[in-house]
Amino acid sequence: MNRIENAFKNKPIFMPYFPLGYPDLDTSIDVIEAMAKNGADLMEVGLSFSDPLADGPVIQHATQIALEKGITVKKSLKAVKELRKRGVNIPLILMGYYNPMLAYGLEEFVRDAVDAGADGFIIPDLPPEEAAEFETVANSHPLIRMLAPTTPVERMETVARDAKGFVYLVSVTGVTGERSSISDGLSGLISRVREHTSAPVCVGFGIGTPEQAKEVGALADGVIVGSACVKTIGNSTKPVEVAKQLAAEFSEALK
Repeated sequence: MNRIENAFKNKPIFMPYFPLGYPDLDTSIDVIEAMAKNGADLMEVGLSFSDPLADGPVIQHATQIALEKGITVKKSLKAVKELRKRGVNIPLILMGYYNPMLAYGLEEFVRDAVDAGADGFIIPDLPPEEAAEFETVANSHPLIRMLAPTTPVERMETVARDAKGFVYLVSVTGVTGERSSISDGLSGLISRVREHTSAPVCVGFGIGTPEQAKEVGALADGVIVGSACVKTIGNSTKPVEVAKQLAAEFSEALK
């Protein structure tokens, strides 16, 4: 059984996001390791890009700092390899934008990512209609599909039906970032997606507290927390300790 399937044995799962290179490369590796070993069931590992269309101000700021500190795709993949050497054995999904992957060379990027220990990919700016080449190269390492409340019914059906790994369901319209409450229509939205897929449905965008995570976890197979992790950890003078605590709190809330 692959690592992604294994992660969903005990649902709902906690899936934090953190970008490599923020606030610096060494700290980001330590932070991801800390979260992976203290409650995270699957880690969304950020690859920084200068034009992150789907990300809100918190993640944009973090990835900009990472770029200013010299993060690259090559350094990011070496960091993934380092995490595996340190005994991180949960799934690591690389979240990044398509341009840097194209610039790296798709076949080379996928080969190096898989060699480093990546289990799959999230590419927000790669629509399904244009994803065939990447999916062919990625082979058994899934490109995670994203759906939103605004996705038309027919498209939702097609995307969900073809989903591999899990479905990334965006709970709100707009970019990433914490919200004060969970969307009223989330339960119905999850139900509609589940009509068309047997893949786990994970919800992200707007989840900022363990209480909100618990609320979403009662409906979904997984809870994705990005901006809240980046903000809380990035603002701390002891980021690794805070990462441990945050992962434990969200994990406990979902049990």
